[in-house]
Formats: sequence, structure tokens, C-alpha cells
Amino acid sequence: MKRLDIWIGSLISAIIIAASWRQWWPIPMTEALGFITGAACVYLVVKENIWNFPIGIANNIFFLVLFGQARLYGDAGLQIVYIALGVQGWYNWLYGGRNRTSLNIGRVSGQMLLLTLVCIPIGTWILMLALRAANGAAPLLDSFTTVLSLAAQYWLNRKVLENWILWIVADVIYVFLYVTRGLHLTAVLYGVFLCLCVAGLLNWWHTLQAKPSTFVEQEALARG
Repeated sequence: MKRLDIWIGSLISAIIIAASWRQWWPIPMTEALGFITGAACVYLVVKENIWNFPIGIANNIFFLVLFGQARLYGDAGLQIVYIALGVQGWYNWLYGGRNRTSLNIGRVSGQMLLLTLVCIPIGTWILMLALRAANGAAPLLDSFTTVLSLAAQYWLNRKVLENWILWIVADVIYVFLYVTRGLHLTAVLYGVFLCLCVAGLLNWWHTLQAKPSTFVEQEALARG
């Protein structure tokens, strides 16, 4: 099954790259590569595969260029933060568990949830003012999805199950935002992300149910 997934993913990637290179559709190569690396990254996260982090960092570089060109400055700046968080998450997944072992899936603590719910609206408001001053496109949606994605990535780095819920909300808004900005392939990508996030939530939930003791460990990490 895994080998079939790889073959299908490779075939789709080859078609997208060829179509962009041969200009069979008006999609820039940067957006095509962002689509491929983004889909691969989220798929690997669903599978709890550590390789999601280096592939995700490559995806951040492609999207940094793409969003800058589209004047979505919040999303462009978010990619820089993602690179740093990707390095941190890579380390956490390898050594963030008990006795510096690999990290297990856990649930969000009450303290982490409260802090996130307070920071999201405050961060959105501050970033929206900055994006308006910079003449950014769609400053409200751009700022909200940026802050929400940062919160989701923060939870993901700690393997908190509920990170998928934040990603699902963000992806629904992203699909609308990218369609309005003419980034149609990226909108399709975030539609794929949305489906993968639902699959990720279900997959992680089943894994957590099989290992209920990880909740205690995740609580300790969240407070540490």
C-alpha cells in the first residue's frame, strides 16, 4: 500500500511539473513545486513520518516566493517562521519525549488551550494593522490565517491531537482566500490539505486510543 502511494504521488508530481514547465496551463513552476511538496508534507504528517519536516521546509521556501509575489505578506512572512518551527519540530519529534526519546501523540492541556485562545485574536488584530500599513491584500483573512497557522504548527510540534482542528479551520479559509487571489492550484492544494487533515485527525485519534498513557507525558511537555 505504501509503495502504491509513492507511485501515485510520483506520477501526479511528474504531471504537474511537466504541465507547468511546458506551459500547458498558466501555473508558475513555484506554485507547482509548492503544491507537490505541500501535499507530500501533510501526507507524511498524517503518517507520523519524521520526513515531513525537511519536505515542509522546502515547501516553505517555495511558498515564501509565491505569496510575496501575490502580496500576501502575512502568509509570506509565515513561511520564514515555519522554517524555524520546522527545525524545532524536527528536534521535538526526535528527542522531545520522555528520556529524550521520540515524542508520542497527546491531548492539549487546559493551560495551552487558554493561552492559544487569548493569543489568536490579539495576534490577528496586531498583524492586521501591520498588513494594512504595508498595503497587503486581504489583511484580515491573511492575518487571521497566519496567526491560526502558527498556533496549529506550535501544537503540531508537540504532537497535540487537536492541532488538526486548527489546521482544518485555517484550510477552509485558505481555500477561499487563494481563489480570490487567483492562486487556483494553491487553492486546490489547500482543499487536499483539508481532506488530509480530517484523515490525520482520525488517524492520530486511533493511535492515541491505543496508547492512552501518552496523555500524561504530553501534559508534562506542555507545562515544561
